[in-house]
Amino acid sequence: MKWTLENFPLEMGELEPHVKEKAIEIANELKKEGQIKELSIVDEAIKRAQEWFLNMEG
Repeated sequence: MKWTLENFPLEMGELEPHVKEKAIEIANELKKEGQIKELSIVDEAIKRAQEWFLNMEG
């Protein structure tokens, strides 16, 4: 099942909207790739989305 802005992991609930959107995008891609264990996908997606945001700000 693909995650969306209406249906996302609970751990993403407190993220800023643009970071949450990116984390969902990353999580869906990680699920599709199947290279990371299902239990680690959300944490990894959140970490990558936060890094993405920080890199955007310069």
